[in-house]
Amino acid sequence: MNFKSDYTLENYILDTTWDMLPKPVRERAVVCGIDLMIALILGSRGRQHGVGKKVSQEIGAKGSIPIIGSSESFNLFGATLALGHASNSFDIDDGHNMIKGHPGTSFIAGILAASLERDISYREYLTALVVAYDVAVRSGLAIQDHYGFLHSTGTYGAVATAAGISKVFGLSKEQLNNALSIADFHAPLVPVMRAVEYPSMNKDGVPFGAITGALAVIETLAGYTGKTHLLELEDYRYLLDTLGKEYEIMNLYFKPFTCCRWAHPPILASLSLMKENGINYKEIESVNVKTFESASRLSKIVPISTDEAQYNISYPIAAAIVNGDLGFLQVIEENLDNNEVLDLMKKIHFIVDLELDAAFPEKRQCIVELVLQNGKRYTSKVFEPIGEIKDNVDLNWVTEKFYRITKPILSQNAQKVILNTLVNGEKLSMRQVVAEINKAMLFQ
Repeated sequence: MNFKSDYTLENYILDTTWDMLPKPVRERAVVCGIDLMIALILGSRGRQHGVGKKVSQEIGAKGSIPIIGSSESFNLFGATLALGHASNSFDIDDGHNMIKGHPGTSFIAGILAASLERDISYREYLTALVVAYDVAVRSGLAIQDHYGFLHSTGTYGAVATAAGISKVFGLSKEQLNNALSIADFHAPLVPVMRAVEYPSMNKDGVPFGAITGALAVIETLAGYTGKTHLLELEDYRYLLDTLGKEYEIMNLYFKPFTCCRWAHPPILASLSLMKENGINYKEIESVNVKTFESASRLSKIVPISTDEAQYNISYPIAAAIVNGDLGFLQVIEENLDNNEVLDLMKKIHFIVDLELDAAFPEKRQCIVELVLQNGKRYTSKVFEPIGEIKDNVDLNWVTEKFYRITKPILSQNAQKVILNTLVNGEKLSMRQVVAEINKAMLFQ
């Protein structure tokens, strides 16, 4: 197994600055900063985040780093652990088709914690996000090929977290190489299809990847040594050829609904058919969904937890049809006993379509047929999720999402303050940014 340590990746991570980035990449970094903050804001109101804070407290990880939506503070490890339990808990974060997972949520906890510890500028923080997206995606591609198995977000998130924290901390390229080696070696090999079929807080393995990445940096600074990471192997050197030329932050998709991306096309198709034909959900006799095989394997159980509601395919479709949307309120546990939603779940049927399956993972497509009680049938066109690469998600798109998704949690004034901070905070330090967000959230 040959490897070559010319520090191509390490130099890119450490040397990239905000002013070096093309304007579209800088604009996308702001979009991602807002989108990831949406995930953390929602996550701060979830049970999983409560677990993360409790564990951080029990292991004595108190410190001076503030976390989103709380008056508590922790050290680097504790803040990463707590924030890592929030970032993916409502499944509203960005994704990347080719690694079949969620790069942003995989590293936001560690990078945000490190940025707050060192109190770097907002621009430096956004730059670290750009670099981490490149590491996450390229590591994900290498890891999935090397192991020949679909490992998900927490796996490559460990490597990207180590990269981002190392950049924030200003490690040397030798130290960074060592941290990447430790993170790559110890990364949790998350078996994502088990989470698809048996949904729980386990799902994408985000918290465990985040703390592994943070620990890799802490271990490096303490003297622990590793050797090689996958992107140094000759087989994967080609993945580094486009560094600084092609930015993976431009190849993301963004999610309008709080559920697995694979359920988004049938939600959109169903809502579109209802709107176009004036259909009331009470008229529906059955919903027939043609989709790709992986989507058909998503859980169809009656959910009793938020995670079971998100990592599901029948429940999100039914809840969206009944409520006209799928957001925070539709997946929290207090609202999972809606009898109209549960009755409609029984009427949803799934058919694996060979053509749609052949297009996966580059495309996630479906066709929905609504059959009404009077016998009328309405069939959709082929639907894909919105927020894809081709949709050129911009500030206007994520602003609409921010207001819609956070409405159940934030007052209008709090929404305005937080969004203004994230859009126009380039002169602020990260502690100032988070202080503004927490003040708006906690004292609205």
